[in-house]
Amino acid sequence: MKQTLEVLGFLALVQGVAGLVTEFTDWNWGLVHRWGLLDGHEIYASVALLVLAGALFAAAESRRAR
Repeated sequence: MKQTLEVLGFLALVQGVAGLVTEFTDWNWGLVHRWGLLDGHEIYASVALLVLAGALFAAAESRRAR
């Protein structure tokens, strides 16, 4: 279970960083900017993904302590 949380956290981290890089540069990579639902809210979605990644990593760490 802890490895699953770490993998999901890593994916959320990569997509959050990709979304922020896409917003502030001309690079077009990542999934956040491709979803039409998030038009105009890409920065908020990217920051939310970074927060989610932190929470997933924290949950994975708490699993190791048990």
